[in-house]
Amino acid sequence: MTPLLPEAAARRTDRPSVRRPAIVAALCAAALAVTGLTAAAPPERDTDPDTARAAVLPYQDPTLPVPQRVDDLLGRMTLDDKLGQMTQIEKDALAPQSDLATYRIGSVLSGGDSTVSPNNAQTWADTYDALQRTALATPLGIPVIYGIDAVHGHNAVRGATLFPHNIGLGATRDPALVQRIGRAVAEEVAGTGIDWSFAPCLCVARNDRWGRTYESFGETPELPTAMTSFITGLQGSALGGDPASVLATAKHYIGDGGTTGGVDQGNTQISEAELRAVHLPPFQKAVERGVGSVMLSYSSWNGVRSHAHKYLVTDVLKGELGFTGFVVSDWAAVDQLDGQTGFTGAEIATAVNAGVDMVMVPHDYKRFLSLLRGEVSAGRVAMARIDDANRRVLTKKFQLGLFERPLTDRSYTATVGSAAHRALAREAVRASQVLLKNDGGILPLPRTGRLFVAGKSAADIGNQSGGWTVGWQGRSGPVTEGTTILQGIRGAVADPARVTYDRYGNGIDGSYTAAVAVVGETPYAEMRGDRPDGMGLDQEDLQTLARLKASGVPVVVVLVSGRPLDIADRLPDWRALLASWLPGTEGGGVADVLFGDHAPTGKLPMTWMRSASQQPVNDGDGKSPLFPYGYGLTYGTGPGPDPDPDPAPVKACTATHKLVGSWPGGHQAEVTVKNTGTGPITGWTVDWELGGSTVTSLWNGGHTVANGRITVRNTSSNGTLAVGATTSFGYTANGTAGTPAPRCTPA
Repeated sequence: MTPLLPEAAARRTDRPSVRRPAIVAALCAAALAVTGLTAAAPPERDTDPDTARAAVLPYQDPTLPVPQRVDDLLGRMTLDDKLGQMTQIEKDALAPQSDLATYRIGSVLSGGDSTVSPNNAQTWADTYDALQRTALATPLGIPVIYGIDAVHGHNAVRGATLFPHNIGLGATRDPALVQRIGRAVAEEVAGTGIDWSFAPCLCVARNDRWGRTYESFGETPELPTAMTSFITGLQGSALGGDPASVLATAKHYIGDGGTTGGVDQGNTQISEAELRAVHLPPFQKAVERGVGSVMLSYSSWNGVRSHAHKYLVTDVLKGELGFTGFVVSDWAAVDQLDGQTGFTGAEIATAVNAGVDMVMVPHDYKRFLSLLRGEVSAGRVAMARIDDANRRVLTKKFQLGLFERPLTDRSYTATVGSAAHRALAREAVRASQVLLKNDGGILPLPRTGRLFVAGKSAADIGNQSGGWTVGWQGRSGPVTEGTTILQGIRGAVADPARVTYDRYGNGIDGSYTAAVAVVGETPYAEMRGDRPDGMGLDQEDLQTLARLKASGVPVVVVLVSGRPLDIADRLPDWRALLASWLPGTEGGGVADVLFGDHAPTGKLPMTWMRSASQQPVNDGDGKSPLFPYGYGLTYGTGPGPDPDPDPAPVKACTATHKLVGSWPGGHQAEVTVKNTGTGPITGWTVDWELGGSTVTSLWNGGHTVANGRITVRNTSSNGTLAVGATTSFGYTANGTAGTPAPRCTPA
């Protein structure tokens, strides 16, 4: 365990924003004596407290503009200082901890299985502060920035609030809720001192075999784009603008959700037009929201790895999109560029020259720094590139306020797992539930009935939380605190004694009102989660369901999974099916929907396959799914008495054209179709003059072109629109966009 030091002044509180020059000088002298490295030492200054503020170096003056502070600090940094700022290492790799100062390390992270002991918020905060004090003892006192995968809550910390994974949040269709969740996560992360979350994942998952499908908000670009509101929740309206501001990360740039076969870290073999149309929009929106960092993907685009792709990283992300934050590599990804274990100078030069600003090493930092120094000395990495990377990293450190408030703000430590955050998580759980089948209106369940509950995930907080839960891959069992789905059910009924539970379905008879089977997947994360073969339920689930079916009791299935599963042949046996995704620690939200405290409102963020052989299956691809993208039932109230006949409904619709982005010789646009009539429509067509443009790809619709005019028709999943409802389709085209005036015709 990292040595702990006594608590000092808190970060992001009323700690004086300016260090006394005498203290700075003492720290500098001590650090130089320990490390033997050279640095631009601060000049002698007046130590009279009354004149201390005037004697502070410009980069230490919080009243100066950030660019001016960065310029001043860069001018004082040695090459060792600069290379250290580009280096991120795993906390547990530090040997000894003083290496953090010796090698001027700029960032520390905790990987998926990196923890503290005892694992609680207090120990995390103490560990952070100890590391930060070590960094501050360097001659220039540059603080570290600490990163962690807080992807569905502060999930490395036992007792933290765990929210639904992104696939469930996508089902809510509620960006405002997602922003509130981002704020809650920021408070819990800040309460442990950590400044930087490797979230959100903005991948567009196009093949459900992919083991990271649950990290995607949805299969169409519009849904992850909308959910970039999470970034605003984490960072606040401006980075560092409030005490719990945490640096967000848009990941993984770019196309990791579109690999051939859904293979993790695979090859995305698509045209640039499709890459721009499907996978780029969420990142473009993230940049517009001011996201502080972007993490690159392990995957390749047409055979070239993202970490080596200067066009995508420097030209498109930093140039075209105008991203001013810093780019960080994924875990040991630079070391993978040549397919061999162990860093080479060529790998490092390739990645840094492609636009990587900070390398997640994460272990062999001494070799990495030595090789990077060699590449700079040999001229293969220009100092201008090194300075640019440092400018980007230091800017975010200044904006976060790390120079003024470097230690944990302990006022937020108590928010970890707080009642308010758990209530928010429960709200998110119930909003994420997607009701796919409800024959005979068996749901909501009666509170006074006699219920039998079965299934391996009914009483398992680990299963319902999924991967990235107190460990990289997650695991079954009581891994953290929370409410299981079974506990939620027992808390919802009038008499908990009338709820019988057996994991395997043993002991059920015909006396029960209904049987609730909580089945699905057990935890996994990247790589291990890929399902190249079957995508159905496992043998235990099938046997449990068979026992329930044999009893003759109506079966309600609650499916806990990180993606749609192949269940079409089993569906006739079930009276109801509720997709619960991976709800996290608040299983009471599932019970809220089962018993009708809240009607289900979730909509499918992924097309639900009819069979695994359909993969990949996505909205608008012409395949016939079991349940289309956007599908979701709710509880009806039934028609009330209405003796007066209604007038015949009028069918009408409008189409609105919006330019999403443009590049030399091409553009991307989105068209929104709205039912403006007084009755539902069951189909629509939209047409307009192309004005010389040529459509290269179109999604969420079928199209034909004749005489310079394009006609777009609805797909099977987006043709039916209730009054006031909208849907959209998008396209890319060669040529200028012009000002199209699309015309909508209802079916």
